[in-house]
This record gives sequence, structure tokens and C-alpha cells, in this order.
Amino acid sequence: MTQRVALVTGAARGLGRAIAEELAGQGCALLAVDVLAEPLHESCVALVAAGGRCIAHVADISTRAACIAAVEAAVAAHGRLDVLVNAAGLMRFHHAGEVSEADFAKIMAVNAAAPFWLAQAALPHLVAARGNMVNVLSQSAFLGAPYIVPYSMSKAALLQMTKSLAMEYMGQPVRINAVAPGAMLTGISNETRPPADADFAAIKRYSGARPPASPAEVAAVVGFITSAAASNVHGAIWTADGGVTAG
Repeated sequence: MTQRVALVTGAARGLGRAIAEELAGQGCALLAVDVLAEPLHESCVALVAAGGRCIAHVADISTRAACIAAVEAAVAAHGRLDVLVNAAGLMRFHHAGEVSEADFAKIMAVNAAAPFWLAQAALPHLVAARGNMVNVLSQSAFLGAPYIVPYSMSKAALLQMTKSLAMEYMGQPVRINAVAPGAMLTGISNETRPPADADFAAIKRYSGARPPASPAEVAAVVGFITSAAASNVHGAIWTADGGVTAG
């Protein structure tokens, strides 16, 4: 049986690394992509030591050229591409009135534009391999979330990209889906904090009653969607948020 090949962005740490580990555990060869060179290489070394195949590809995916190059690197290294996971994400807390043009542009470039450029480059290969794509959203794609307005906007855009691509490729042998996590125990959650004068009552409204998920728990959902067991899942948005968006 031909080994599947997966490209995972944001693979240096957090959820992206957990997804890379999940897919490697399923037998996929990986091209792991991240802008953080040292932790990315550490992730790949660990995966190879565990018996997997992984190549690190250091890239800033905020440009179309870098996204195209990442897809080309995956195909050049492994000969095919079966799975694309857009897991890279950039979140920064701001008062809406204090968001700079540079911060806004970077968040939208990494979270919304890059998945589109990666999809554009990858889809011919995914169709040929009868493969699939999973985009990582956030519960903030569905709910108003104070102090992360550009992030929420970018994830809502990615939600619509997922559904629209699913419709455009309805007649072709490829599956396009998304997973929307809630709070997780990752570096991004530990390193970012709301403004000191934030209204924490407003933040608590979307914090949820259950404990945050581990990256591995959410990665398992991604792993299922990319697998043959989910062969009839297309155009779906799977929430993994502990019930926050249920009501």
C-alpha cells in the first residue's frame, strides 16, 4: 500500500506538532512546515526517532510564493501529496482601536491567505491522490470574541473558504473539511494575554465550563477526518470546543 504524504503547517509546537505526531502514527510521511526553525527541527527529529518519516521545511507562509514552495517541497521530497493540514495560526490580543496595520495584515496573511494559497497549490495533487484537506479554525469563527477581532475575522474567513472550496470541488475526488477547537493547553495560550484593563466578564462568556483540551485530543479529531474512516465527510466543520458553541 502506497504511503500517504501529509503537509502540516504550524508543526513546530502545539496543535500543529500534535497533528504531525498523529498523522505519523497513522503511517504518513510528513513535510512539517513552520517559521520557528529550531523547534521545527526538534519536532522532526523526535518523529524520525519514533520511526516516522519527516522533513522539516522552514518557511514564513505569509506570502503566496512561500506557500507554493512548501507544496512543491512536499511533492519533491515524497513524490505525492495526500493530506494538507492548515494548522498554523497567529493570535494576538489587542483593543480593537489599537490594532496596527502591520499586525492586522500579518494575522490575515498567516491565518486566512496562507491556507488559500496552500490549497491552491495543493489541490491538483490532492485530487490526483484522492486525498483531503483539513483547516484548523477556532470557536471564535462562530462567536463574538473581544480583544482578538482580527483573529476571529481570519478564522471566520477560513470557515467560508472551507465550505466554498467543498462546494467547488464537490464533483472531484477530494475531501475538504475543518476542525474548530476551543481553548487548548498550548504555547500560544500560555504566551498571550488579554490587555491588563480588559473586561474579563466579557472574556469569560466564551471561556467554557469544561477544562481546556490537550493538543493530542484535538489532533485525534483531525486524524480521524483525514483517514479513510471519514470517507463520507466533506464540507464539514467539526467543533472540538468542549461544548462552548453549543449554546
